[in-house]
Amino acid sequence: MRRPILMNWEASNTFGWGLLGLNIFAQWANDSDVQPLMGFPISDGSVQCVDPLRIASLASARNDSNQFLAELERIGPRLLRDLQVVTVDALGNGFTCENAQRVGIRNVGRCIFENTRTDGAEAGLAKYDSLLCASRWNAELLRACSSKPVTMIHEGIDHAMFFPGPRSGMNAGRFFVFTGGKIEHRKAQDLALLAFREFAARHDDAVLVAAWHSPWPQVSVGFQGGLAAPLRVDGQGRLEIRRWVVENGIRNEQFVELPLMPNQMMPAILREMDCSLQVSRAEACTNLPAKEAMACGVPVILADNTGVRDLVDIDNCVALRRQTAVAPVAGCGTEGWGESSVDEVIAALELLYTDTQARKRIGARGAEWIVENGRTWRNHAAAFKRYLLGSV
Repeated sequence: MRRPILMNWEASNTFGWGLLGLNIFAQWANDSDVQPLMGFPISDGSVQCVDPLRIASLASARNDSNQFLAELERIGPRLLRDLQVVTVDALGNGFTCENAQRVGIRNVGRCIFENTRTDGAEAGLAKYDSLLCASRWNAELLRACSSKPVTMIHEGIDHAMFFPGPRSGMNAGRFFVFTGGKIEHRKAQDLALLAFREFAARHDDAVLVAAWHSPWPQVSVGFQGGLAAPLRVDGQGRLEIRRWVVENGIRNEQFVELPLMPNQMMPAILREMDCSLQVSRAEACTNLPAKEAMACGVPVILADNTGVRDLVDIDNCVALRRQTAVAPVAGCGTEGWGESSVDEVIAALELLYTDTQARKRIGARGAEWIVENGRTWRNHAAAFKRYLLGSV
């Protein structure tokens, strides 16, 4: 009999938790041991741009998951006990969860958090039999604030989509620098812009390609960090990212603003890039845009702090070692976060710009490292399954 597993969050291909859910669901859809269930209906929008063959392979499991949710709405949480469901909740900062009333025969709190103020964690985590996270940094924080058993499983990438490949040849004569993640203090877009502004002033062919939109634009409004101008919205509530970049000293023609788009569109873009720049002040996991770029053979400049340390190895990236303490921000502890040196970021960009061989070597090693270390969704799903079935 297949064990039903409720991943109590939304599957999507446009944001981190959604990609986690969608990829695990896909890996388990036809598994003989587990039946994947999502916490929200899987709509056509959830699988936008997913190829028809994959959609066909998901069809039965998707239908079963959506029917289960309808039954859960009708009968109530006792259905979880009746069907012997294992429930996995998505816990972020503050360890809160939507639909926390869903209690299974065993309950796992999957904790992905950057806020190091964990007062009251024991009360917030009381429901759970065990805790799961995706970096050694989060595991250490959890063990310090909770007596629950903690397991760490690294996240991955879809190696069937993200792998090295040829460029289109349509962008010759440009040096493309990719950067991704929703705009917020933690993601440190201010540091990326400060460094790229100086780099771009020296190199007219440099172009910053930014995937900074998210389903939650409201969290980004007003962000300024160390920049002169804050991020604004237009009359329709849309982020004025291009205006923000230009107001902070980068020429219009040296910036490409990517829209919010399905993950399936990213590989072709990444394979056009000369390098990737990810300078987050903190990452609870290991930075999905960085892993995807590495998998495509793109050399990545990485802030060597928090969860990203689990991604940094010998010659698989350009690590930013100069990390200084980050002052606490309103409502969020920043112990262990790291502030990258803008000068070191500029030096890293210059290295990759001037040394073609280093760029190729680091990019190739990064792609090899992702595979050698099993950082794929297939391996993640297999480890997740073993963990969950071992707990019941």
